[in-house]
Amino acid sequence: MAIRLGDEVPNFTADTTEGKINFHEWKAGKWAVLFSHPRDFTPVCTTELGAVAKLKPEFEKRNCKVIGLSVDPLDSHARWAQDIKDVTGATLNFPLIGDPDKSIANAYDMIHPNASDTATVRSVFIISPDNKLKLTLTYPASTGRNFFEIMRVIDSLQLTAKHQVATPADWKAGEDVIIVPAVSDDDAKKRFPGFVTKKPYLRVTKQPQG
Repeated sequence: MAIRLGDEVPNFTADTTEGKINFHEWKAGKWAVLFSHPRDFTPVCTTELGAVAKLKPEFEKRNCKVIGLSVDPLDSHARWAQDIKDVTGATLNFPLIGDPDKSIANAYDMIHPNASDTATVRSVFIISPDNKLKLTLTYPASTGRNFFEIMRVIDSLQLTAKHQVATPADWKAGEDVIIVPAVSDDDAKKRFPGFVTKKPYLRVTKQPQG
């Protein structure tokens, strides 16, 4: 059964390129991005792993850990890491899970028969510190993932978890946000002084700080 937004994500113990981990313990108290690859030595995924390695400091600034998964075994991952470095100039600096028995792939519904009966689809899961699923995305094999968009979503999730706001289309950190309807106008005047009412249901304010 597919996990849905707000569900606690399945825990698992797995062998990775950085040793055996218990997933919930590994990410304890932090956000996490778990992203899957159909198999090793695939062209688009090679570029993606290099991109994430380069962006790892940006994820760390957001209190977020990243971890990849492929149904291939660890010895294959080790060989693939050299290709990633050759192609992108980046050294793999986060764990890559080996899931040859597909137990994790099945727990997270990463096997889609219409795409492949044996390989994982290219999914992204953003998971909050309390292990709840906050976003899932599934990409076709031909389209590389935009990890800047994934970081933008993390920025939004972290902001909206702390303040009663939502983020509009194409929002980026630092831009104006929307006050959620659950906040009355009287409360909004206290909490978000100077907000602008575009429509009775659409009130815009500066991004809250802190």
